[in-house]
Amino acid sequence: MDTTALLVGLLVGGLAGAVVAWLSARSTLLARTAAAEAERDVLRQRVGDLEAARELDDATAALLAPLRDTIGRVERQVGALERDRSLQFGQLGERLTEVGRSTESLRSETATLASALNASTVRGAWGEVQLRRVLELSGLIARCDFDEQVTRVSRHGATVRPDAVINLPGSRHVVVDSKAPMAHFLQAHGDTVSEIERAELLAAHATSLRRHVESLAAKAYWSAFDRSPEVVVCFVPGEAILATALADDPGLYEHALGRKVVLASPGTLFAVLRTIGAIWQQDALEQNARELLAIGQDLYARLSTLGGHVTTMGQSLSRSVEQYNKFVGTLESRVLVTARRMHELHLTSERPPELLPVEVAPRSLSATELTDDLGRDARDDAFLARAAAEPDARPERGSGRGPEGRVEDGLRDGGRRDEQSA
Repeated sequence: MDTTALLVGLLVGGLAGAVVAWLSARSTLLARTAAAEAERDVLRQRVGDLEAARELDDATAALLAPLRDTIGRVERQVGALERDRSLQFGQLGERLTEVGRSTESLRSETATLASALNASTVRGAWGEVQLRRVLELSGLIARCDFDEQVTRVSRHGATVRPDAVINLPGSRHVVVDSKAPMAHFLQAHGDTVSEIERAELLAAHATSLRRHVESLAAKAYWSAFDRSPEVVVCFVPGEAILATALADDPGLYEHALGRKVVLASPGTLFAVLRTIGAIWQQDALEQNARELLAIGQDLYARLSTLGGHVTTMGQSLSRSVEQYNKFVGTLESRVLVTARRMHELHLTSERPPELLPVEVAPRSLSATELTDDLGRDARDDAFLARAAAEPDARPERGSGRGPEGRVEDGLRDGGRRDEQSA
């Protein structure tokens, strides 16, 4: 009994445990199924999101494809530019090195030139060279338009020797001096000069130029040349040299003009010389015009004389024609009439030839240039003489022939009337 009950109890307990285990397994399975379904839904949603993201990425990639190509080209161009930049920087470095060497060489040469220009003789030679260059660039010719180092004696009895004498039309001259001071100017532009020292040196430069103006005015170069303007040109061989002096001493230019000295830089002197060249050209044109006028007047007078000779020759030809026509008229009216009568009487076999007067008359001159020397009275006398030599000439109405032709017609008619009366 107890064993059966125990077995039944065990069986019931086993069944209950099985049921509980099944229910527990079932609940676990259901929970796992729900979790799997939830995970499936999440995975399905993630797959959809991934597909949408992939489609978006594909669309974005399609849109960015031209940009990718452009960026690729830009990268290639940037690479090429970078290579060129490296090459150019290398070349630029070489050029800068060459420029540095050239600058250093120029600095040394400038220092050498500055030290050389400290000597007054060298400064004078350099000024003369600059003056000659300006003279040649302006188109003037040495020993023709200007002379160099001409030695003359001034009105004070002193011997003067200007650097250049420019010739002007009418045997006039302009004196040019090129020995301008510049020692203080060169010292003021040294590398080790302070601003205060530079200002003092530039002031000394202006003072030196003023003293040079006074010395030129005292020499009176213009008095050594005939018909020369009372002025001397002080050539300063550098624009900066003159500009610096005028900046420190603004009244220097007016003071120089008052002392009959003209301060001229290369540009100013070049403009003056070009003006002088234009004056020479104008003078040559005026001389040619005067020669042409004299030749024209001489030619006009000779044409007038030639016209008188031609008129005299025409009058002689007219008188010769008149005498010939008179001879022909007399021959026809006095001689040939008898010859024709002899032919009519059969005393001769050939009829006498018929003589014709000359109907061509010389052409009269009508140009006033050729008839001025004849005078109106001479022409009137010649016309009256021809009219008196042709008493039988009468104008015929409607006839376009000249007076000579009408005289010949009258002679011919007179001869016929004499023949008929005979």
